Amino acid sequence: MQRRTLGRTGRTVSAIGLGTWQLGADWGEVEEADALAVLDAAHESGVTFFDTADVYGDGRSESLIGSWRRANPDAGVTVATKMGRRMPQEHANYSPEHFRAWIDRSRGNLGVDTVDLVQLHCPPTSVYGDDAVFDALDALVDDGSIAAYGVSVERVDEALAAIARPNVASVQIILNAFRLKPLDEVLPAAREAGVGIIARVPLASGLLSGRYTRDTVFAANDHRTYNRHGEAFDVGETFSGVDYDTGVAAAAEFTALAREAAPDVTAAQVALAWVASRDGVSSVIPGARNPEQARANAAAGSLELPLGFDVAVRDLYDREIRGQVHARW
Repeated sequence: MQRRTLGRTGRTVSAIGLGTWQLGADWGEVEEADALAVLDAAHESGVTFFDTADVYGDGRSESLIGSWRRANPDAGVTVATKMGRRMPQEHANYSPEHFRAWIDRSRGNLGVDTVDLVQLHCPPTSVYGDDAVFDALDALVDDGSIAAYGVSVERVDEALAAIARPNVASVQIILNAFRLKPLDEVLPAAREAGVGIIARVPLASGLLSGRYTRDTVFAANDHRTYNRHGEAFDVGETFSGVDYDTGVAAAAEFTALAREAAPDVTAAQVALAWVASRDGVSSVIPGARNPEQARANAAAGSLELPLGFDVAVRDLYDREIRGQVHARW
């Protein structure tokens, strides 16, 4: 497993982390024992970075990680959570009082005095220009409630505004073979500023695994069913904002390219390795529903791809994805 520095946190984390949205049961039901087995498998495979949020299963994901950490006190895992989605997405709700309430709740769920990294959870764009918001986050660092803070963003301009903030340690952004826009400005700016990049939705909600067809049916409580057009939250979080039928067809082509580039591994592992190889990416955070997925994802952290594969990915994006996705943005 490759290791990287997570931006201004100074912490060393695995190139492949673990996203735990699915452990909150927002992708269909997950039993507690199964969730803990996923965390075990990921850590045993070299993963040292877990990403969660206070709204994943209304705190269930945080609580499961807290239970796992109590059982593995010497694991050396960095845990990042997020806050800001427990109330309507209005600028005024990003206040010191709410930050205190949210952080205390997360500290309790995670079973820690100090949260390793807290990220604003895709806040309204106006928040990035509010000095008072970042002063309140600095105060949480000063009193020991959090060790560092970052932001999770939807848009490139939000990422750039966050990177310009002197104490923002990391930026989490959607980045995968179907979402290349951050490569142009965000990653170079982050590298120059020493800000870590956490790449989320690296498999485009599973599309890049190549396992789905136009006839695939997801559970009713899976966001890949109820948020395909942004009905519940930003459409970019589901299939990276790509129309499902378009994505399935492009994913089939990606799978063929992946098999040619690395015939002994899966398309999903190639997709993860490609994101992890982007200069400036600190950690990539795929989710996993079972231990086998967790182990397979982690294995991508030691995979090297041929130089020509990047050219092929960009060509596929330009031909099949760019026009459609940029229009939706």
